[in-house]
Amino acid sequence: MDILNVLLTALRQWWSEFTLQAKLLALSTLVVSLIMTGLTFFSLSSIQSDARLSDTRYARDVGLLLAANVTSLVAEGQDRQLITVANRFWQQSSSIRYILFADPDGVIYLSFPLDNVDEDSTLLLSRRMELPDSIYDHPGNPLVRQHLAPDGQVTDVFVPLTANGQNLGAVALGLNPNEVVLNTTALTRKVTITVFISIWVLVILGAVFNALTITHPIKALLHGVRKITAGQFSTRIALPMGGELGELLDGFNAMASQLEVYKAANIEEMKAANKELKVAQAQQQSLIATMADGAMLLDARGCVVLANPTSQRLFRWEARKLVGEPLVNLLPESLLMDVGEALQQALAGEHATRDIRCSFGSPTRTLRIVLVAVTDPSSNALKGVTVTLQDLSREVELNAAKSRFISNVSHELRTPLFNIKTYVETLHDLWTQISDEERSEFLATANAETDRLTRLVNDVLDLSRLESGQEFRFEPMELRPALEQTLRNYRLNASDKGVRLLCEVEPTLPRVQANFDLLLQVLDNLVGNALKFTPSGGLICLRAYLWPDSCPVPDVSTSATINDLTSRMPRLRVEVSDTGCGMNELDQARIFGRFYRAENTVHTEQGTGLGLAIVRNIMEKQGSVPKLVSKPGVGTTFWFELPLEGSDDDELALLAERVQADT
Repeated sequence: MDILNVLLTALRQWWSEFTLQAKLLALSTLVVSLIMTGLTFFSLSSIQSDARLSDTRYARDVGLLLAANVTSLVAEGQDRQLITVANRFWQQSSSIRYILFADPDGVIYLSFPLDNVDEDSTLLLSRRMELPDSIYDHPGNPLVRQHLAPDGQVTDVFVPLTANGQNLGAVALGLNPNEVVLNTTALTRKVTITVFISIWVLVILGAVFNALTITHPIKALLHGVRKITAGQFSTRIALPMGGELGELLDGFNAMASQLEVYKAANIEEMKAANKELKVAQAQQQSLIATMADGAMLLDARGCVVLANPTSQRLFRWEARKLVGEPLVNLLPESLLMDVGEALQQALAGEHATRDIRCSFGSPTRTLRIVLVAVTDPSSNALKGVTVTLQDLSREVELNAAKSRFISNVSHELRTPLFNIKTYVETLHDLWTQISDEERSEFLATANAETDRLTRLVNDVLDLSRLESGQEFRFEPMELRPALEQTLRNYRLNASDKGVRLLCEVEPTLPRVQANFDLLLQVLDNLVGNALKFTPSGGLICLRAYLWPDSCPVPDVSTSATINDLTSRMPRLRVEVSDTGCGMNELDQARIFGRFYRAENTVHTEQGTGLGLAIVRNIMEKQGSVPKLVSKPGVGTTFWFELPLEGSDDDELALLAERVQADT
């Protein structure tokens, strides 16, 4: 196997030495020689086939002629005349090798030559002939076959002898093939082989001559060109060649000299320009990569050439191959109609700039897409299209929140102000016409509406104060007083509505690090919401317990994640559970947002939608995050966690900053 590999490698190297012209010449010569050889052998086969067919016909005719002459003799039993006739056939035809006569049982009773039976017994095979019975059904159609004997090919003819429907036996003849045809075939074969070998000898001689006179200089020139391409301008070719090939080599050497001089004179300038270009490209790539807006560059066919990380993040293309892909194949289906049409117009040169605003995805995101066609200043030919993507989702959400806030505040302000104005005008105009009870009722209503206005203004001011970055002091305190005061504040309202209030607090709870006023505001908002959405006969329960049972004090100076810090900080969990109407998953995901109200879909409860936003901001100040679990028709449970006594203000502030950043 190793020897075969070595031979194949040597053959490949030898073949690579030839030029393309020499290879084509060799291949064409091979094809022509193969075609000529094939035609010659085809002709030879045809001649041999015709010779065999001629021998068969000749043998058939000789056999029928002999049978016609000896049938009557065999039938009459004239053996002497039979021998005479058969001997005459044998002596007059040099192509007849043997003649055999057999009786109806196949036993051979006469054969020619008469005196050569023992010597040529291989031709008789046996003293009995086995012939098929069907041969006697067609006397005029003898059996002819050919076989190869030790001294050459023989054509055998078996002719049945019949007279008046009586089977007299059979006569068998063996004939030699035509010597002229055999000699012609052998001569044709020798001539063909000689021509084939001569052609290939000429081809090999021509290839060797071509390699010695043309291939070597051309390979040297090719080797020199490759070195020049690799930057080795000192390469020279020294071959004593004349004519056009010599001029080509001299021109190559002159070109290499000029390139070497040019390289020596301008290499520093090229390096400096290349360095400046790389710096500029790096600055451009860094600028594009750090852009807050998405940016893409398309070629003249609309395929992506460049896409910065922001655009990949907007469409979630981080793991996809973008370069070379058509933009229309990458965009979501919801954007294809708007962006696809605008892109086709930009590529067709109908509009130089297109500004599109569209929404897609779940949750819905709003994008501003600006397409600008880039053209060649000299020819005005389209070079590509730049695509700028601006995520307006936050702006749209803020505008929607602002609209909701204005709508809610306007509604909440208008209703109590209208009620106050109505009752005050009534008291002013009809003071003497109404009873004292009616006056007291009107004043009580005006007072309640005034309290309602006060709560609305206080909610807005509280949220603004929390979001302004004001610092709050947290100190050790007992949790039970805040829980009991919250229950006292809502006990009458709960009794009027028929809702039970419970407090499940262990008597040995540790002290927590918190701000009493802020904690009281959180509990007030949570219990107030629970009471608002709990029907008559329901239950509201406040619980407080350690979670988990024991935790080591974490090292907040490390680079631990928010989840690690909050999971290791010793804390007390506070729950507010109700058996109210519950919330669906959409409301649960958005309930802590500003100005969002779960009752917006039914408009059955009043409120500004700021209560839970205030709760979230207060808990972030304390390094915690309020959470909830809810099921429609079953109820809702809100909970938050407070650090235990022993956590100083610096630890809480650091944890609060990380919680706000994570949020």
